[in-house]
Parts: sequence; C-alpha cells; structure tokens
Amino acid sequence: MAKIVITEFMDDAAVAALAQRHETHYDQGLADRREEIVALAADAAALIVRNRTQVNAGLLDAAPGLKCVGRLGVGLDNIDLDACKERGVAVYPATGANNASVAEYVIANAMLLLRGAYQSTEAMLRGDWPRQDLMGRELAGHTLGLVGFGAIAREVAVRAGVLGMDIVAHDPHLMADDPGWQIARNVSLDGLLELADVISLHTPLNDATRHMIDADALNKMKADAIIINAARGGVIDEEALASALAHGRIGGAALDVFDTEPLTAEAAMKFSGLKNIVLTPHIAGVTKESNIRVSALTAQNVLNHLAGAGS
Repeated sequence: MAKIVITEFMDDAAVAALAQRHETHYDQGLADRREEIVALAADAAALIVRNRTQVNAGLLDAAPGLKCVGRLGVGLDNIDLDACKERGVAVYPATGANNASVAEYVIANAMLLLRGAYQSTEAMLRGDWPRQDLMGRELAGHTLGLVGFGAIAREVAVRAGVLGMDIVAHDPHLMADDPGWQIARNVSLDGLLELADVISLHTPLNDATRHMIDADALNKMKADAIIINAARGGVIDEEALASALAHGRIGGAALDVFDTEPLTAEAAMKFSGLKNIVLTPHIAGVTKESNIRVSALTAQNVLNHLAGAGS
C-alpha cells in the first residue's frame, strides 16, 4: 500500500477509489500550506495537484519516494517537468477531460461580450427601458481567431462553426497538412489580430508566449473586438489590456487566468470600473461534469502507475 497526497479539490468518488487501494491523504486546502505539503510528501508515492501547487525541485527533493504526479487539469506550468524527468517521476495530466467545459466557457463569454445586453438588470429594476442602448452583435457572420490550435481550440472551432462564425487560427507548431486546417484558415498572428472579432487564447505559458498579447498586439485588434483568455495567465500583459479597455481601443475581454493566482484585490484594481470585462477565478475547465471526468482519469492514471511500479 502506497501513500497518495491530494492537495486540491477532487471529486469524492475518485478520492474514494484511491482510498480503497492506498493510504490517501486528501486536503483541498493544502495548496495554501506549503510546509505541510512538503512534510506529507516525504513518504508519498504519488502527488495529485491542480494548478496552485508548485511541484518544483525543492518539493521533489523532499519526496524521495515519489513515483508520479497526477495533474487535475492539463496545464503543466506549475510542474517542473525537467526536474521530474531527472528524478524518474512520471507526470499525468488529465488530457481531454475538460475540453468541452473550456470550449463552452469561450463561446458563452463571446456571446456575453458581443451581445453586451446582460448588465441591464439594475436599470430595469429602476424602471428604465434602455432598449436602444443595448443593440449588440451576433456571433454569426463574425470571425473567431484562435491563438493556438490544439484540442481545446478545435472544440471551440466546431461550436463556433455551427453558430455561423468564420474561423481563423494561428499555430506555428502545426504542419500545413494537419487535419485541423480543414475547419480553420491558417493565418499569421498579425493577420489574426487584424481579422478577428473574437480572439481566444489557447497556448501554454513559456518564454515564447509570455506577454504575447502586449500593447502592440492589442493595438492591431479591431476597435470593437473582444479577447478571451482561458489558457494561462501571463500570455496577456494585464496592464496593457486594462489600458486598452479603459481607452476604448478594444471592445471587451474575459479573463479566467491571471499573472498571479488567486487574483488579489490589489492586482485587480487595474480593472476596477471597467464595464467591458468579465473576470472569473480559473473555472473555465471546472464544471460538475468535467470535475468527475478529470478526477476519474487522474485517479486511474495514478492507480495504473502505482500498480505498474509494484506499490
């Protein structure tokens, strides 16, 4: 029997499946208590995390018996993959399990921001009837630009295509004959920024993508275009975005991820008073359904690895 440490929220049924086979320590608040994670990991064979737990060389050195890390999600920028490889620690993201949830988040926010009609409740309760002020836009007939064209972006593209949008995408890592280009037009990043009415980001965070969307990029967008980031904080320069929104250089934005998470009141001040932005706490990929799928896949990955390792 091996020891498994789970530091962030996981579906109860998946936790129970792990506990049937192994000693399982589950505390969804552990991400905020680093010293306890280090202590618990000292004799752990498996660690299960979301995005807030930093799995770095220091933690790995404190867990000499660690065999694998299960990631409840797909982003891996909080996990030092090189350090894991050096120590023979396998890493298992829940690839594909929350694709639909993120895709629906993108489409929902595209509709919300283009239509611009869903902040009228207070006015209506006052007895106002601001009908002429709330003439928004439809998705149909507009262009969706996808920066990064992996599995989640393709789920967005399929949904947007059904809704009548024209799809363009930029992904320098895809070959020209990739089947994805059957549902999206392959364009340069500058071309995408200039063409798209809705831009959705789907890139990892690395040296090449950090602040990819900076002031210059925002200035290339249409004045009424909107941008959605449910990928990784840091891909957008938040200060530049706040300025562009405040000065009407773009039409709106939805952010689910941030440079620093959780987003503090101080860090959020740059967005204060803006009516053309939606802020959510890294929940694009988290629905009741996706949590079940992500948790079940992660649990199975960890159980399979521990079984293969003889634990």
